[in-house]
Amino acid sequence: MTNKLNKSKKILLVEDEKTLSEMYKTKFERENFQVLTADNGTPVLELAKKEKPDAILLDIILPKMDGFTVLKQLKSDPKTKSIPVLMLTNLGQEEDIKKGKSLGAKDYIVKANFTPSQVVEKVREVV
Repeated sequence: MTNKLNKSKKILLVEDEKTLSEMYKTKFERENFQVLTADNGTPVLELAKKEKPDAILLDIILPKMDGFTVLKQLKSDPKTKSIPVLMLTNLGQEEDIKKGKSLGAKDYIVKANFTPSQVVEKVREVV
């Protein structure tokens, strides 16, 4: 199979740190994903409803609205609750991981423990 399979896959990357956002965006685009970005939690619900991404990569520490709050909103809305959400964060405490998964995150990725290529593979597993 060629990479054409991924061409239509769309992800929403929610990351407030510009350098990281650009790095992940570039990596996913090289892997033939369409990438939408948001730098804070506020527009995510509307963007998700409008764009219907195949997956959402969601940071926890964000301006305006944190990732846990965003995740709760996504999972409580019938239009967005089936979109897989992967937490992509530096918060690696067991309680944060449990909280993310209990709120409905499909996976929990600690940035420091995964290369961008590994993050792409994680997303491929869920889309």
